[in-house]
Amino acid sequence: NKEWVLLWLFILQTVLLVSAEETMQGYELGQKRTARSTETTTPPTANTCCCSSHDGAPGRDGRDGMPGVQGPQGPPGPLGPAGRGGGGVTYIRWGSSSCPNLEGTTLVYDGLTAGTSYSSVGGAANYICMTKQPRYQPGTTLINRGQSPVSGAEYQLVRGQATDYRRIYSHNAPCAVCEVSGRSKHIMIPGTYVCPRGWTREYYGWLMSEYRSHKGRTMFICVEHYPELAPGTAADTDGVLLHHTEADCSTGLHDERKELSCVVCTK
Repeated sequence: NKEWVLLWLFILQTVLLVSAEETMQGYELGQKRTARSTETTTPPTANTCCCSSHDGAPGRDGRDGMPGVQGPQGPPGPLGPAGRGGGGVTYIRWGSSSCPNLEGTTLVYDGLTAGTSYSSVGGAANYICMTKQPRYQPGTTLINRGQSPVSGAEYQLVRGQATDYRRIYSHNAPCAVCEVSGRSKHIMIPGTYVCPRGWTREYYGWLMSEYRSHKGRTMFICVEHYPELAPGTAADTDGVLLHHTEADCSTGLHDERKELSCVVCTK
């Protein structure tokens, strides 16, 4: 009756209170689980302090950027060392025991001007620069006398000519073999003492050769303009002879009374 009604109301209220409390506890538990899931899957922001000691693996490199605009050309670098010369030439300076004091010109050896005697019909037709330090090969004999003698060359001049007759007459003429590095062309120009433009003058002097009526046929050579003497050679042996030359009227360009000049040039 009335007591039973009140009892049932009390029981119903108790059940409702317990159900509401269980529902609230379930809601709070769900909120906590959601917060944990968010902390695990969401990376920390810039303002979030991440204290985890386990860093992730490095990411892949990004793509290369576009090439930049080319900058201005830099200044020239320092000059490198000089390379070795690609060419060279040798020549003989007749009437001198040394080479000119020119850049790139050096002495190979000095010697004595020689050739076949003026009175010989055979033999050689050129002048040579004999070394002053002969070395004979093994097996050389002593039976070769008179076959093809090589004689020293003497200055044979006439009084009053361009060179100093008293100083050099009948003396032997020295010679020097010169090497030129860096210049690969060589010419001897008869009839002048000046080189063409662009050429280097090695030396100049007098065009000389054998006397016209002598039997030996020799070449023309350019003898130093102030001829040197080979020491101790004033014996007047008349072997190979060196005479001044002049042009005759058949050239039509030169004075036949004047001694001809010559010049040796390199380039």
